[in-house]
Amino acid sequence: MAGTNYRTTYSRSLEQREDFWLEASRAVDWSREPAAALDDSAAPLFRWFPEATLNTAYNALDRHVEAGRGDQDALIYDSAMLGIKRSFTYAELTALVARFAGVLRSQGVGKGDRVVIYMPMIPEAAIAMLATARLGAVHSVVFGGFAPKELAARIDDAGPAVIVTASGGIEPSRRVEYLPAVAEALALSSAGALPVIVKGREGFATALSDFPDWLDWDQAMERAVPAAPVEVAATDPLYILYTSGTTGTPKGVVRDNGGHAVALSWTMANIYDIGPGDVMWTASDVGWVVGHSYIVYGPLLAGATTLLYEGKPVGTPDAGAFWRVVQDHKVNVLFTAPTALRAIRKADPEAAELARYDISSLRTLFAAGERLDTETYRWAGSVLDVPVVDHWWQTETGWAICANPRGLEDLPFKPGSPTVPMPGFALSIVDGSGAPVEQGEEGNIVLGLPLPPGTLTTLWHNDDRYVSSYLAAFEGSYATGDSGYQDADGYVFVMGRTDDIINVAGHRLSTGAIEQVIASHPAVAECAVIGVADPLKGQRASAYVVLKAGVVADEGELARELVALVRKNIGPVADFKHATVVQALPKTRSGKILRKTMRQIADGDEYVVPSTIEDPEVIAQLLGVLRPEGAA
Repeated sequence: MAGTNYRTTYSRSLEQREDFWLEASRAVDWSREPAAALDDSAAPLFRWFPEATLNTAYNALDRHVEAGRGDQDALIYDSAMLGIKRSFTYAELTALVARFAGVLRSQGVGKGDRVVIYMPMIPEAAIAMLATARLGAVHSVVFGGFAPKELAARIDDAGPAVIVTASGGIEPSRRVEYLPAVAEALALSSAGALPVIVKGREGFATALSDFPDWLDWDQAMERAVPAAPVEVAATDPLYILYTSGTTGTPKGVVRDNGGHAVALSWTMANIYDIGPGDVMWTASDVGWVVGHSYIVYGPLLAGATTLLYEGKPVGTPDAGAFWRVVQDHKVNVLFTAPTALRAIRKADPEAAELARYDISSLRTLFAAGERLDTETYRWAGSVLDVPVVDHWWQTETGWAICANPRGLEDLPFKPGSPTVPMPGFALSIVDGSGAPVEQGEEGNIVLGLPLPPGTLTTLWHNDDRYVSSYLAAFEGSYATGDSGYQDADGYVFVMGRTDDIINVAGHRLSTGAIEQVIASHPAVAECAVIGVADPLKGQRASAYVVLKAGVVADEGELARELVALVRKNIGPVADFKHATVVQALPKTRSGKILRKTMRQIADGDEYVVPSTIEDPEVIAQLLGVLRPEGAA
């Protein structure tokens, strides 16, 4: 691609948008090549690569086999839960995907139909996704283990032709039964009877025989006729991925085929510096956007080897789990959440487990999903001795809004910043009325329209909600819902959600900035700061901290030290006086701390615990801490 450095490339992506993305589209094999990059006739709804056609699964699999690399590993499955390791070459994975596409076709699935996939982290999850794409159908992956009510809501919204599931998922301390959950979800939904395909796993109480009308994955595969890739329009949907809405109704983010393939191909080369034969491990779940983009699609589009891990960063069996996987599979790039790094650091602050493994293959560590605090950033860089790249993106964007483009130019790092905006993202910082703020001043982070390829095109069957949720607040821009600032070098600092800005006696303060200071204390593994209602000052900052493993601290003395740290680094204006030690913080399965829910509890407001919570018991444990007076 033209442009030898970041600045030139970024400028060109905004000033010569169509030329830039048409050039990027050459990384994709098209059935009918794009003649134009952008259709803006229905703005603010934009479509990328109109009239072009392709098949995403063909681009991820068949073309690599046809290029003579069928014997290269495409997918490695590593289950720390079961002690299983298995690899699939590009030829093997292509054959399995084609055969399962035949299974889906035998159940009536065709172009444009939806397939709901409710699976644990096993190879069949990726196979089901790719097989759906092979048919030109639309998959909607629901995180395995979601409550039946939540699964039912997604079934009703997506209107699937088929559901694909497994016996259950395996956690360190329990097994989660999926089949009763699917049966209950179908009973709750308005879908009626649907074909259900089940991948059987041993050790679960509920068997497929309890549901005689459902299909056994293995038996169906034996008799299936492989299906060829189906040509679809670049603008046709590839998948729906639900994200929680503020109304309680999930929002179905729609990703198209063409823009998605082009954008992810660009990121693999230019952000992650990954190409054919490299090994990329994204330690996430296929139920999340990170798993869609960088477990299943991105690495395979690039002809790399992707790793699917069934396990945890700690406890399967210890804090060396990640380093064992890097060693065993010669991982070149590891992508994980800051929460995972904090969990490892909490359990093994001196990284003693790391000494047992050879991680010399590792070139770069990428982090996203939750703001990467500077202490965790420094710790990871120090113990791993590789670059640590914080990058920022959202379910809606599908790839990084801001990053350090390692394959394009090695930019200097600034702790606390995900570096600079990526091509196509016209990022600016504005005040509540949409006017630009002064350089270095915190404000709302917005993205000028059109968004680049690979981002959401709309919400499933709900253009109006898409516009009202994302495009109405700031004219001509997408509202990220995050606040932050940009420095003189163009580096972006994301401080948190806009509702994490608190007002203390008229002073607007970022809870993220206070958290960053608190996390620098040597006893603190992680923390959350919320704004609690105060009758005198409007709000006051209150911190909840988790200590590192083995640390014993006097809570009163620790609180005094944290107050002094905040006063020194932020100033008396923060009026910070309250810090409490807790055993754990409430988080979603993707690692985001539920600060809004914590604040609602502390203020005595009504609250709904999100369905995405990792451990519901943590909320119960925090009730007495957050509301010590037992207020109703």
